[in-house]
Amino acid sequence: MSVNFFVTGGTGFLGRRVVQEILDRDPSASVHVLVRAGSLDRVASHHRVLPIIGDLTEPGLGIDDGVLPDRLDHVVHLGAVYDLTAGDDQAVTNVEGTREVALLALRTGAVMHHVSSIAVAGDFRGRFTEHDFDLGQGFPTAYHRTKFEAEKLVRGMDGLEWKVYRPAAVIGDSRTGEMDKIDGPYYLFGALKLLSALPAGLPVAVPAIGATNLVPVDVVTRALVHLMLTDTGTERVFHLVNPTPQPVREVYEALASAAGAPHPVASLPGSVGRFALRNPRHRQLRLLRSAVLRRLDLPSVVLEHFAIPTEFSSAITSLALRGSDITYPPLADYATGLWTYWYNHLDPTRARRPSPRGPLVGRHIVITGASSGIGRATAIRVAEDGALVILLARNEEQLMATVNEIRSNGGRAFGYVCDVTDAEAVDATIIRILADHGHVDMLVNNAGRSIRRSLARSTDRFHDFERTMAVNYFGAVRMTMGLLPQMQARRFGHVVNISSAAVQNHAPRFAAYVASKSALDGFSEVAATELLHEGITFTTIHLPLVDTPMISPSDGYHAGPITSPETAAAMVVRALVKRPRRIDVPLGTIGEWGHTFTPRLKLWIASAMHQAMGDSPAARGALRADMSDTAVLEDVPASDRRDRHAPKPFRRLAAMVPGAQW
Repeated sequence: MSVNFFVTGGTGFLGRRVVQEILDRDPSASVHVLVRAGSLDRVASHHRVLPIIGDLTEPGLGIDDGVLPDRLDHVVHLGAVYDLTAGDDQAVTNVEGTREVALLALRTGAVMHHVSSIAVAGDFRGRFTEHDFDLGQGFPTAYHRTKFEAEKLVRGMDGLEWKVYRPAAVIGDSRTGEMDKIDGPYYLFGALKLLSALPAGLPVAVPAIGATNLVPVDVVTRALVHLMLTDTGTERVFHLVNPTPQPVREVYEALASAAGAPHPVASLPGSVGRFALRNPRHRQLRLLRSAVLRRLDLPSVVLEHFAIPTEFSSAITSLALRGSDITYPPLADYATGLWTYWYNHLDPTRARRPSPRGPLVGRHIVITGASSGIGRATAIRVAEDGALVILLARNEEQLMATVNEIRSNGGRAFGYVCDVTDAEAVDATIIRILADHGHVDMLVNNAGRSIRRSLARSTDRFHDFERTMAVNYFGAVRMTMGLLPQMQARRFGHVVNISSAAVQNHAPRFAAYVASKSALDGFSEVAATELLHEGITFTTIHLPLVDTPMISPSDGYHAGPITSPETAAAMVVRALVKRPRRIDVPLGTIGEWGHTFTPRLKLWIASAMHQAMGDSPAARGALRADMSDTAVLEDVPASDRRDRHAPKPFRRLAAMVPGAQW
């Protein structure tokens, strides 16, 4: 004869293990698991596990008539909102949901196994036994209060047979370290990671702010099911807690050892720690404290309630577990497993860590304008460095030729035909990229349009300004904003914007081009400020003249030296690896310094250059300015095509000056 179980929260971190433990311990068990329709795939696949579509927040749990057997033996209520940071809205699940589960147990004649929490003790100071419940304690958070109200409801329902289990703070598996989310003490792991960058031998002192109580999920699971299936009688309460409270210093020491952080050598007075934990009265101090906690991804409420004022007795529970091999191992014995699992699977910033095989190995890098010039050269370089390259361009033939060249050399490359001035095309392409590759780590906004024409010849060509803005500014911003949400979700991303030294020296005849690139520079500066705390960074590269199809219509370009696409690509790779705020060239820096320190002289020189160098035939309308991907550079003397670098001593000197990255 089968034993019928009904389990809520059976797809959760603890619930999945409880369901499996029931199946392992009772071969006659049939386990009915309450699950939302959208979470069916999370139910354990087993012939004795039966998913029941419903919802804790619905009347009657939202279960259709005739779905459940008329008689249930055990109703196990694990479903709840387990979150100190949640507000009063959790009462719908934690309290009203518990009421519906209790009514179901009463209606089917089942024993209700209510998984409560030590949070019911609230702010009670002193020893709290399994016999204790309402001792006039206060409740510092909505979570504490709703857990108390839910247990009170179960205990007070007439005719209901019940057992209550109060686990302490449940952490990862003591054998594997597995955990499913950042919660409770795991919020402190980010701070530990920062401390691990310090020398391990650095002496630190930990405030003596009290003790906490942490229990591994595997031991809680075994104890819970053992007590559930053992004839201990009903109307009993069990504390699933570590029998010995764990001082905060002991917890820090165990985790610091696992993380490689400095070990504590002394304890600070508790008053010091409590002062640090309290929310300051002074507004400026509150703002500073909030900023620090946000930087650490540490909710204030978790920090304030990490140490608990209550000591929980588990004498009754220990007696009921006598004869079993269920014991709580010391935290130090499994802290390394907890840390390793968090570091590899839960660390919110793990996407920022480069591969040990190289800084670009495995990175997903999107490059626009990748079928020729700088984009093509960059794609080839980063593919050689182990990146998965996602190339965007308008010209499909040239795009796929570049993709195939990379693949033939053993690289990983994927091409997408896309015009960055087409909003719908960009949106659709980004959706495809994320569907095909999961995520994007880095974006190189390289697609560009240049127009060299004096203002005197532009009075009837307002479309010149619209076209350059469409590609150079709106196209780049559209790509950035489209990829931004997934970068925010992964807490990592880097955007390289290809700008020009003309922005710094305000080159004559480039009003449309300089304006569009200046707009992109301004956007990048603001975005970098807003997104730095989310791990998303920006580099602006002010390139010199580069030998690309874009410059072919203007023979006036050729008065100065021209940089090769390969050299420009090396600058882009440097931006992807080092991620500086900007990379300049001497020509641009000199122009910028001239604008700052000798503005009149700089203006006079630029004006003289404007008068000395006329418009190109294309700008005068004598030739068609072909801006397509198939344009080629013609009639450029070989001597002008070679790369010209500033001498190494000058580059080193420039690196010492803020803003000058040559």
